[in-house]
Amino acid sequence: MSDHNSPLESGRICCHRCFVAHREDKPDAGRIENLYSYPIKGLSPRPLESVDLEAGQGFPGDRLFGFAKANGGFDPQDPKPLPKTSFVVLMEHARLAGLITEFDDSARVLTVLLDGQTQRFDLASPAGKEQAAAFLFEQLDLSEAERPQFVEGSPHRFTDVSVVSETMMNAVSLINLDSVEAFAGRVETPVDPLRFRANIYFRGWPAFSELECIGRTVRIGDVLLKLLKRTQRCAATEVNPKTAERDLRVPFLLRKNYGHLDMGVYAEVVRGGVVRPGDRLILQEARVSDQVEGLF
Repeated sequence: MSDHNSPLESGRICCHRCFVAHREDKPDAGRIENLYSYPIKGLSPRPLESVDLEAGQGFPGDRLFGFAKANGGFDPQDPKPLPKTSFVVLMEHARLAGLITEFDDSARVLTVLLDGQTQRFDLASPAGKEQAAAFLFEQLDLSEAERPQFVEGSPHRFTDVSVVSETMMNAVSLINLDSVEAFAGRVETPVDPLRFRANIYFRGWPAFSELECIGRTVRIGDVLLKLLKRTQRCAATEVNPKTAERDLRVPFLLRKNYGHLDMGVYAEVVRGGVVRPGDRLILQEARVSDQVEGLF
């Protein structure tokens, strides 16, 4: 993982023991640094001072809206989870990162800053939706088949893994900043963590140890999260969120250096509560049966 000779590569038991030892050395090691939601799929993150998670529900305000392509198969009368390619997203349109956006959920107003100019679109009105779609159509040089429309699919979320299951659609995404820093050191270039567009950013766990903890439970105060799945990375992470340039082959470099495409994990909210930056993030002890299972 972070080192080719790391004990993390030896299996779940070794990972667990090393992690417990690490926690004993630094009992408050895991701490949340940042929280983000992405109200409109593909557009700018929204930093949060706190978030109230609910059991079985997704990250509040996250990817509830999107700009679906005309040829993407979205049916507003019968909304269903769709693959990310059905939407205007960074994976295919790096120039999206050059748009600095804010979205007022209650007023449904989208504000876009581009080249020092500010534009506002009233997405509560049909005219405003058309104007915003036309703006993206022009700025991204889309084809007629890709002409976007502003959509929402309640109760569905437009997460990248929404097509897998309802549980995954409502999963919360986490990034270990120590893993990002280890990766940056390995490729010898700075890596902006916002390339990974996660909800919860934390540090204090050994680099990449989170990948070995799938099936385990994490406690943040009263909140319990069950780690469900590693997050495989796509071409969206190649885009620099500050320059909008496709300047780092993240999936290729992950595969080259670690033998996988994974950075971060998805988690299910098992027990809800309020989460804030600065909160401790603690891996719960594995049951003996879980440890034995990891050997086979």
